Amino acid sequence: MTNQRHVLVVDDEQAIREMVVMNLELVGYQCSEASNSNEGFVSVIELRPDVILVDWMMPNGSGVELIKRLRKHPAT
Repeated sequence: MTNQRHVLVVDDEQAIREMVVMNLELVGYQCSEASNSNEGFVSVIELRPDVILVDWMMPNGSGVELIKRLRKHPAT
């Protein structure tokens, strides 16, 4: 078991995800990535991150829709 805080980065642009993850890992965070809201939803359920950084506008489901979906789900 690790004491690192786990951050899930959800963004449809790979370059942005990589930049955010690289900087977070440099300061000691454990990171996971998701490229869309559906992938992000599954990752939250499976990984239970401490923090979720979500892009506001993504194709096939916005970050706002993802957060609303997570708020409604009993496991989250």
